[in-house]
Amino acid sequence: MTTLEIKSKKREIFGKKLNTLRNQGLIPAVVYGGAEGSIPLVLELKEFKRVFKYAGETTLLRLFIDKENFKNVLIHDSSRDPITDEINHVDFYEVKMDEKITTKVPLVFTGNAPAILGLGGVLVKAMQELEIKALPADLPHEVEVDISSLKTFDDNILIKDVKLPKNIEVLDSISASIASVVPPRSESELEELSGEVKEKVEEVVVETEEKIAERLKQASEL
Repeated sequence: MTTLEIKSKKREIFGKKLNTLRNQGLIPAVVYGGAEGSIPLVLELKEFKRVFKYAGETTLLRLFIDKENFKNVLIHDSSRDPITDEINHVDFYEVKMDEKITTKVPLVFTGNAPAILGLGGVLVKAMQELEIKALPADLPHEVEVDISSLKTFDDNILIKDVKLPKNIEVLDSISASIASVVPPRSESELEELSGEVKEKVEEVVVETEEKIAERLKQASEL
């Protein structure tokens, strides 16, 4: 597997002037965790989005700074503009290749479950990610979970049933359930659920009307 790379430059612009960078298709970033301390950076938004699409937060990257020697990093966090939802800042974390790190890896569900296709059941994903410990070079981008073993409503896929890459230590309980299939809801059950939701809505409406009347009464007494 080819190691993903991303280029950056040391940043000398801070504060309110950062919007100037963003208007040029650039985003501010910081890399921390190394002996040099935190290093402010700037990189191309388009390139980061391309890399982030494949790397996520669990794939080792080579981060080049001013075309110098690269740093081995993980994408630790990325923030977005609350209005445009565009990425506007990135945090990288420099790792030591000989030290294990703890992180969470997303689960990807594959295959077809007979209990869904043949019995009309509904897949229940009890977990969406696994907490693992491994050397940076051994971190998987994702872990696949084949659901084809779910043939009845009594079947369950546990962590210990999943094939994991070598040199990976799972920190979650290996007896924990990852996925199962439950029977479909009958029409009577759906109607009952619908009635419960309707009752709760009516309770909220009544409670709201009572509070409004109480506030009006208090206001008239002032």
